[in-house]
Amino acid sequence: MEIYENRPGHSIKQHWLLSFTVLVLIVFGSLAILQTMALGLLPILFGISFDQLPYLLSASLDHPNARLAFLFIQGLGGGLGFFIGGWIFVRFVDRKTLRLDLQLDPLKFNGLWIVLPLLFGFVLFNSLLVYLNMNIEFPEALSGLEAAFRAKEDQLMELTKYLTDFESVGEFLLGILVIGLLAGIGEEYLFRGIVQPKMHQYTGNAHWGVWITAFIFSAIHFQFYGFLPRLMLGALFGYLYLYSGSLLYPMVAHILNNTLTVTLVYFNKLGLMEFDLEDADTLYWEYVIAGLVIFLFCWNLFIKSNKNQVYE
Repeated sequence: MEIYENRPGHSIKQHWLLSFTVLVLIVFGSLAILQTMALGLLPILFGISFDQLPYLLSASLDHPNARLAFLFIQGLGGGLGFFIGGWIFVRFVDRKTLRLDLQLDPLKFNGLWIVLPLLFGFVLFNSLLVYLNMNIEFPEALSGLEAAFRAKEDQLMELTKYLTDFESVGEFLLGILVIGLLAGIGEEYLFRGIVQPKMHQYTGNAHWGVWITAFIFSAIHFQFYGFLPRLMLGALFGYLYLYSGSLLYPMVAHILNNTLTVTLVYFNKLGLMEFDLEDADTLYWEYVIAGLVIFLFCWNLFIKSNKNQVYE
C-alpha cells in the first residue's frame, strides 16, 4: 500500500485537477530554476562560455568538458529537480507525509534482493514490446505524423548516444550518478511517491492509480517509439511500491534499470561486449520466453514475501 498521509494537525482537501495543476507548475518551476542555476555555473565549473551554450544543448559542442557539463545540467535540472519540486509540493502545498521512517524501515531491506533477478527477467520479456513499438507502421494517410515521430526519435537517440559516449571512467561514473541514481530517486519520489497515491485516491482504485501514473510517466519522456515498454516499466515500478509499501523497491529497480543500460553502452565502447542502443530489428524469442519465466517466478516470490501488505 502506498504511504501518503496527512501530517499531524493538517487536513487539506483540494479538487484533484487543481492539486495536479499546482504540482505540475511547482515541479516544472523547480526544473527551470535548477537548470538555469546549472547553466550559470558552467563557465566557473567547466570553462564553457554562454555563447557556447547553443552548441552544448544541441550536443554539438567540441569541448573536453562538454559531456560533463551536459550531465551536470541533467543531474541538477532533472532528477534532483523532480525530487525538490515534489518535496516542496508535499511539504508546503498538500501538507502530507510519505512517512520515510516507515518507507526506510530496516525490515524493508530484507526482500530487496529479489528486485535484481525480477528486473532482469522483466527487461528480457519487455524486449518484445520494444520490438513491437519500434516497428509500428502508420497508414499512408498518417505518413506525415510517422515522419515527425521518427525524426523526434532520431533526435532523442542522438542525444542519448552523445550523453553515454563516455571518454573516461570519470564520465562513466558521473553518468551512473546522473542517469542512474539521481533520475531513479527523483522520478520515483515524484511519480510513485506522490502522483500514484493521489491518482489512487482520486479514482478510488489502486490499479487505476498505477496505470494512470505509468501512462503519465511514459508520456512525459516524449518518445512515441518507446512509449509501450516504458509504460510497462512504469507499471512494474508502481506495483513494486503498491505491494511492498516502500519506495525503496521502485527506486532500486529504476536505478538498476538505468545503470544497466549505461553500463552496457560503456562496455560496448570498451569492446568487452556487443550492445547497440538502436538495435530493434531483431526479436529473440528465446530471451522473451526466458525473461517471462524468470519474471513470473521472481514476482511470485515477491508477492509471497509481501503478503501481509494491505492494498485496495
